Amino acid sequence: MQLFTETKLGRLQLGNRVVMAPMTRSRADNGSDVPTSIMREYYRQRAGAGLIITEGTQPSADGKGYCRTPGIYTGEQVSAWRDITDAVHAGGGQIVLQIMHCGRVAHGANKAENARTLAPSAIAAKGDMYTEQGMLPFAEPEAMTLADIEQTVADYKQATVNAFAAGFDGVELHCTSGYLPAQFLSTGTNQRTDSYGGSLENRLRFVLEVLSAMCSVEGADRVGMRICPGNPFNDLHDDNHEETYSALLQRVDPMALAYLHVIRMPALGLDNIGLARTNYHGAMIVNESYSRDEAESELDEQIRAVSFGRPFIANPDLPRRFRENLSLSKIDMKTLYTPGEAGYTDYQAG
Repeated sequence: MQLFTETKLGRLQLGNRVVMAPMTRSRADNGSDVPTSIMREYYRQRAGAGLIITEGTQPSADGKGYCRTPGIYTGEQVSAWRDITDAVHAGGGQIVLQIMHCGRVAHGANKAENARTLAPSAIAAKGDMYTEQGMLPFAEPEAMTLADIEQTVADYKQATVNAFAAGFDGVELHCTSGYLPAQFLSTGTNQRTDSYGGSLENRLRFVLEVLSAMCSVEGADRVGMRICPGNPFNDLHDDNHEETYSALLQRVDPMALAYLHVIRMPALGLDNIGLARTNYHGAMIVNESYSRDEAESELDEQIRAVSFGRPFIANPDLPRRFRENLSLSKIDMKTLYTPGEAGYTDYQAG
């Protein structure tokens, strides 16, 4: 099967095409955002993946949205991540850091005391989010000044520098799920009247500047980007997401990224993979609820790998189980985000 053959994504060399998708697991230290020892064990157990893409990791204290998510902006965080990348590499794996700035998808109860909640416009997301104090409404964000935007682009660049210092093989820009990059792209969240809002070209500007900053560190062939056009998660709305993402991908295509990570959403009638193929010609990873056999049939010259989320939680040896066509263990959804080892590092290899 092609799933178990080697492939290349930019400078990344994958031993197989079974990728572990980024998944928030909420096991970092909540005070310092430092990755913990059980996180090291969690990723070590899954080093058999052709590539691990980490959970979303904030590039600054301002970028944090959820409780117990890790950062990549202090020396202590970098050192802890180095222990994790060393463990994955010792197991023969490759690992990429997903950089995630939540923007308005946040609450002060989950952040450091002086951290701010920033967004393109001062429009609160509808809904509530989990905090250690219970479910609370999303905070109303501050509209970012030009100085805030400049600093945030610099934060993404420094996070990339820090990721490579921590031993990561690459970095991925989280550009979906209603977080800051998607907030700049979308008409419902970006109502600015300056050079970062209004026209389509202006709404693309922030994402393109962030990508350029990330690529400037070690080259575009160690940078990926994750998208899901039309995803309404976290109260995201764009008047014409197909036009927005088509234009974005046409601008990104010449950058020659390591890969584009595309989440399909057929239940909403969206052909995100088709949209990506039309506007982007580089290597792709595809994601969302693939079976082993369906993943195998999806691979071609452009779609080099398939990422799996929930199956990797309950099956740390997922590539081996796929290869030997073994049954899969079932996930305990109640322990997805709870602190501790239960439902995290206690799933057994078959």
